[in-house]
Amino acid sequence: MTAKEKIQKSNLPKHIAIIMDGNGRWAAKQGNERAFGHEHGVDAVRSAVEGAVEVGLQYLTLYAFSTENWSRPQDEVTALMGLLVQAITDETEKLKEQNVRLAMIGDLASLPEEVQEKLNWSINKLKDSTGLTLVLALSYSSKWEITQAIRQIATDVKEGILTVEEINNNLLDKYLATKGIPDPELLIRTSGETRISNFLLWQIAYAELYFTPVLWPDFRKENLFEAICDFQNRERRFGKTSQQLVS
Repeated sequence: MTAKEKIQKSNLPKHIAIIMDGNGRWAAKQGNERAFGHEHGVDAVRSAVEGAVEVGLQYLTLYAFSTENWSRPQDEVTALMGLLVQAITDETEKLKEQNVRLAMIGDLASLPEEVQEKLNWSINKLKDSTGLTLVLALSYSSKWEITQAIRQIATDVKEGILTVEEINNNLLDKYLATKGIPDPELLIRTSGETRISNFLLWQIAYAELYFTPVLWPDFRKENLFEAICDFQNRERRFGKTSQQLVS
């Protein structure tokens, strides 16, 4: 029985987030520059999205570019931005055929104008889709997101829109970039690294973490199915005891 066949549709996570790591190391193993790994990482994105659509996942968030990534060598950043534009151009029509909607989180104003225009074009093209919502985290970091939320809350308190007493977990959710998106129940990181790297720190408070040694360019939908099966074999207690869950 394949991993896909083992998946229980009744216990499918609504939202899976993936830290796509290992492009550079994959390229180095091939004797190529890091950009070569990023190019082949697009194949992994395509396969992961196909897998998410096949099993009926509602949300898939991909950590595509962090705010820290701006400090990488300029030629790599330029190559990444160009690849992003090309990928959006090439993949939007297929995403539409798959009934996939596109959303973005991050400091999008910091992206090159051409990238912003292409993103907006694709989002508009896919706005009527009703299947999987594909969320790209671009120029994103959790500390940036939480800082922005706190600033806006402080501004609203100062202007009398909010009172201090109204501030709670649910309120903060509404000020985050992920407003309206359910928190991830499963976080996957590829390449064997076992850290979160400033990604959705608030939202993954109760997420299951899954680390795989597979480098991102080699990641395929079968790997996604394996991660989902692993998730479904875990006991999610949310602070309760096992006995409380069955009683």
